[in-house]
Amino acid sequence: MRNDAVAGFNRQLRKYSSLGQSVRNSLTMAYRGLLKIKRTPEQLFDVTLQPILFTLMFTYIFGGAISGNTLNYLPVIIPGILVQTVITTSVVTGVQLREDMDKGVFDRFKSLPIARIAPLAGALLADTIRYTIATVLTFAMGYVMGYRPEGGLGYVAVAALLVIVCAFAISWIFAFCGVIARTASSVQGISMLVLFPLTFISNAFVPVDTMPGWLQWFVNVNPISHLVNAVRDLANAGTAGADLAITLAGAAVIVAIFAPLTVRAYMRRT
Repeated sequence: MRNDAVAGFNRQLRKYSSLGQSVRNSLTMAYRGLLKIKRTPEQLFDVTLQPILFTLMFTYIFGGAISGNTLNYLPVIIPGILVQTVITTSVVTGVQLREDMDKGVFDRFKSLPIARIAPLAGALLADTIRYTIATVLTFAMGYVMGYRPEGGLGYVAVAALLVIVCAFAISWIFAFCGVIARTASSVQGISMLVLFPLTFISNAFVPVDTMPGWLQWFVNVNPISHLVNAVRDLANAGTAGADLAITLAGAAVIVAIFAPLTVRAYMRRT
């Protein structure tokens, strides 16, 4: 009996030791991703220029027509631009993953004494920096233009964290595409084909009641609309409603489905 207990303890110890090594290796690979950004800062053009350009264009083109003036439109458009920018940025995860696999980078990683999952997990963790930059710049641009979220700094921070968490969850979908696709361009093409209608056929830019009745149904069930509503509730009103719960549940479901699929496909490829 005692020997069985000791053997069980040793198994648990090896299990936790292996888990700790995987975490350390993943963080090391995430640091590698940050070094890549440092050496090629042009990788950040999409998360630095897009929120600025989109906020300016959408506000001054549609603000007067939709909300009467640009100032009243900012509480509507800033959360919408934030969600669109960060969610579309998550596509880069799959594209860069496919590029690294095509270049043989992951083949070299296999020869190292590291957890096999570490390169994949590290890449996803490193991209959260991109989401953070896009989030900060979007809110900063809105503030410069006169946006003053009534929820206060605390709720704005929670809204920002929510978007980053959701983008991380969605990045698992594109990571899966990156593993199974043949080329990086096909990953980008398929991803944008899915994200483009989801972001624009939502409540991110215009009120739902201005759309045709047959389209309103899709907009109301669109997960992007729930995320935008949750961000608006947090930032503009300092409240957390049903949309927040739906969004978090959706993110959890995505990770629960696509994380195992991605890991399994990645293990087969490497």
